[in-house]
Amino acid sequence: MLASALWILLMGFFAGQLARRLGAPPLIGMILIGIALGPQLGNRLGPEVLGAADDLRLVAVMIILMKAGLGLDREKLAQQGTVALRLGFLPAAMEAVVVAIAAMVLFDFDVLTGLLLGCVVGAESPAVIVPGMLRLKSLGWGVAKGIPDAILTGSALSDVLLLLVFALLLNGLVQGGAETVVLPGGITLSPLQLLPVQVVLEVGLGLGLGLGAARLLVLVLVQQNWTRTAAQDLIITACVALFLVIFTQVFPYYSGYLAVMAMGFFLIELDAPLARVLRSGFDGLWTVAEIVLFVLLGATLQLEVLGDVLLPGLLLLTVGLVVGRGLGWYLATAGSNWTWKEKVFLLPGNMAKATVQAAIGALPLAAGIEGGEVILAIAALSILTTAPIGAWATQAFAPKLLERGEVDPTKVGVVGRPVFLAAVDASPLSTPVLLKAADLARRSSGEVIVLYVDNEGDRDDSVALQQNAQKLLADIRFEWITASGAVPEVIVRTAEARQVTDVVIGKRGHLPWEEVLLGSVSQAVLEMSPIPVITVDTPPAQGGKA
Repeated sequence: MLASALWILLMGFFAGQLARRLGAPPLIGMILIGIALGPQLGNRLGPEVLGAADDLRLVAVMIILMKAGLGLDREKLAQQGTVALRLGFLPAAMEAVVVAIAAMVLFDFDVLTGLLLGCVVGAESPAVIVPGMLRLKSLGWGVAKGIPDAILTGSALSDVLLLLVFALLLNGLVQGGAETVVLPGGITLSPLQLLPVQVVLEVGLGLGLGLGAARLLVLVLVQQNWTRTAAQDLIITACVALFLVIFTQVFPYYSGYLAVMAMGFFLIELDAPLARVLRSGFDGLWTVAEIVLFVLLGATLQLEVLGDVLLPGLLLLTVGLVVGRGLGWYLATAGSNWTWKEKVFLLPGNMAKATVQAAIGALPLAAGIEGGEVILAIAALSILTTAPIGAWATQAFAPKLLERGEVDPTKVGVVGRPVFLAAVDASPLSTPVLLKAADLARRSSGEVIVLYVDNEGDRDDSVALQQNAQKLLADIRFEWITASGAVPEVIVRTAEARQVTDVVIGKRGHLPWEEVLLGSVSQAVLEMSPIPVITVDTPPAQGGKA
């Protein structure tokens, strides 16, 4: 078990980073290394790990759905509400129907088995789409019209619909065991007639349970103060989210996926500071969960089932995507304010398939349904083709097809570490400046650039200051820079070139405090710098402050 975990985490991480450095999405490297480690090639993963693959994938999907919910924007959803709703039903439904027709022609399936395959192929992958859309939001692509939010919401709703239809076909119509339901008054409904009621029930209860869970978390974590650290907040929230997902096995009348996403969304509305803390925590969890998810996805792919269905399978996937989903995208965005480029972006942004196909692709074969081996093969083929292409194309085509808007920092996680520029000189204020920069860096896990402008060539001052910096910043990653020139201009130019978060500078420098409120250098930097400037007062021994 431990050896398998090491193989997954270490090899998955480096394979993903290698793919990234080659210009491909990291998940491609993770899936490929999963195939290499799996039973079909390297056989390096223990059977107990492979046996737990479904549960581990479920945890990973829960994490990414929480990230999605915590990144939704209510105003943008209200702006694109009808489009998001239509994206949740039309593209998936149209693709499922077109795939069913193609399967009847290419594989001689009957109507019901074709629809079963259509449900498998038409489902969208939150594990691929959610990270892609959240990355676009962090970069500002399409945010003005709420395009990433509409795709995120539509993806969750479409999976609710197709999983319901899949279960209906698998358990009832295909196996010949469909049972009618008799309502009060003698009204008899078939499972197909009950489908709209089930969809509304799953969506409604999912949203309701998500809201209830969010209120409970705010009560426990904020109002009652049961926790003391961000880590404790994260643990409790993750447990509640996982409970919402697995409780569907006991109470299968709501969508666990939708409930988790709704919980994250309502947390933003109920307590934005808590949502910000949780967003950062789930970003950290996803770093590990992403590796586990895609490595195990590759390890459990059954490549041997592809066999003779490779070419017709590719044809079926292409027809379903271009004809079926393309028609659905057109109908979903009709009458909206989306430009034709933004509508075209749905092709890469909303095509990926992975986790759902891995979860349900083998069920028809296990149930003994004729054609089940073909369904499994096409499910595997859809993962190998659409997941990597979709992940790559989303990031590659977003700058070409979407407009860049202003990023809302309350809805996305902070990307990268903050960097503070500490401008020092030979005055007694150099130590307070370094202490302030160190304090800021420790609180935010940031880095420090120490800048010394030496116009006099005094090597002793430079060496003493550098030794002092090494002492005060011993536990912080920092860089020492020596420059020459007009001091304010050098500070501002360096801050802009290195894209620092804040500039930390002494308030008075060599001038006595009675002469000026601010030193000439400090005043000039404050007036010139487009980057926030933090001025530090007299040394702590003299009662100084920032």
